[in-house]
Amino acid sequence: MTARIMAIDYGTKRVGIAFSDPLGLFATPHSVLENAGFAALLSEIQKLIEAQNVNLVLVGMPYAIDGSLSPKTKETLEFMKDLQQSLQTRVIPYDERYSSCEAEAELKKMGKTWQQARKMVDAMAAAMILKSYLENAQDAK
Repeated sequence: MTARIMAIDYGTKRVGIAFSDPLGLFATPHSVLENAGFAALLSEIQKLIEAQNVNLVLVGMPYAIDGSLSPKTKETLEFMKDLQQSLQTRVIPYDERYSSCEAEAELKKMGKTWQQARKMVDAMAAAMILKSYLENAQDAK
């Protein structure tokens, strides 16, 4: 079985998860994890990596619009560094400046109410991060 890519949309309260298909063509929202601290998140992420045969983890990096580091960017960088030190799987950052807006627009197009969308937006944002990564990887080939 070909390995998959996992995308993570990190948040202080919730963490969105998405996966590519085994061929790396499509991005699909998977789940939203409650952020109950690094140890709990690490355990859940490790289980998902094993279950989904993941060989690359993308962590969405929320850079400021001008590309600078915001407090949220610095928090996410710390999370990513902790993941890199704790996982055997390669972990890299990926620019996610507009993923949440894109996710909300996509959920609206799908006809989701704001209550439904609120529960799904983090996983959809992770899928938007992964979709962008896959499209850029295809362009580079």
